[in-house]
Amino acid sequence: MNIFVSQTYLGGRNVQTWKVLIADDEPIIREGIREAINWEEFQMEVIAEAEDGEEALELAVRHSVHVLFVDLNMPIMDGITLMKQIRKKLPKCRIVVVTGHDEFTYAQEAIRLQVEDYILKPTNPHHLREVVKKIKQQLEGELQQNEYVQLLSKQVQKNFSLIRQQFCLEWINGGMKEKEIITQLQFFKLPPSCPDQLAIIHWREFFNINEKDKQLLFFAIENIASELLAAYEKVIFRDTVGFIVVCLWDRVAEDVFIVIEKTIKQYLNAQVSIYAQDVEGGLVQVASVYQNCKAIIYKEAHISPIVRRAKQYIQEHFSDPKLTLESVAQSLNVSPVYLSRIIKQELGVSFVNLLTEIRIKKAIQLLTSTDLTINEISERIGYDTQHYFSTAFKKAVGMPPNQYRKGAFLFKEVRANLL
Repeated sequence: MNIFVSQTYLGGRNVQTWKVLIADDEPIIREGIREAINWEEFQMEVIAEAEDGEEALELAVRHSVHVLFVDLNMPIMDGITLMKQIRKKLPKCRIVVVTGHDEFTYAQEAIRLQVEDYILKPTNPHHLREVVKKIKQQLEGELQQNEYVQLLSKQVQKNFSLIRQQFCLEWINGGMKEKEIITQLQFFKLPPSCPDQLAIIHWREFFNINEKDKQLLFFAIENIASELLAAYEKVIFRDTVGFIVVCLWDRVAEDVFIVIEKTIKQYLNAQVSIYAQDVEGGLVQVASVYQNCKAIIYKEAHISPIVRRAKQYIQEHFSDPKLTLESVAQSLNVSPVYLSRIIKQELGVSFVNLLTEIRIKKAIQLLTSTDLTINEISERIGYDTQHYFSTAFKKAVGMPPNQYRKGAFLFKEVRANLL
């Protein structure tokens, strides 16, 4: 809403003045309205007068008047036509009809055009004063409301990140219904649809750092993640337990998450792990996916550093067909026997099964998001031959990769369980 007011400086304070236009073809009527009351008492000024509707329209628009006193029976353009034009060009203008025509049809039309009052000639000064007093109160109320909205808007912009953070926390904690989530997403200029993925960035050592350094590092981690995910529609925020949460309106290749982890390690010397999961089932399911990712993190927290490093190494080198238990053990400076035993003990799977699981997971992603051939995919994930890859894939998923690709949309449940 816009209220344009002129301002004068009196007694050390700003006084706002509303502009008034009197439109009547009779000079004596215009003079009578102008002289009937003290306009300054109501912070108003008669800025112009007009003797026909066309002149009145031009003056009203030129001066952006706030109050229009209009006679219904004027030459060139009658009062009803003038009011219709004023409603289009100055919708906030207050209109008072002053006329000698007391026919009911005129009154009906005036009421439809939302006039403030309907005064018959000759003008009663007391009635005019009451009408002007009422209009002044309305203008002041609207001005105060406008100032309040502007102040509120400034506060929202100033605290935009904090307000968005609060919404995101309520969302992932399951405290909102879908309709409310959509409204909030639109308010924060985010896609009003279900995210494709939710990821959690887990910084393991943050408990051992003082609060000041912790906040700086959190900020730096968020910045790195935001820059490397710049091509994706997203929202990044912190939860209440020390995790950085990323909602993504697109599926991100696992390679990108690995790059984020490496970049944070390189520039901040901070070890982070990223856990991502597809979101299926609607906006309210984001809370469930968030809880699932947290559960994985808490489970991983009990894994020894050597197994965690082994998993990280495998995730970074799974595309190497020569990757073996021995090569991983060598990179970690431990014996293959020890590494094999501790992986089985803590993860419940053998080294070979762990490597296969990571490779098949990547294969599923490539099958559903690229046009690469089966042979090209097998090479990218570390298999020497397409036949070997197809055999491993069928054993893990229950069908050959080409069949999975053709009917991927039918096998969401299989995919969800594997991922």
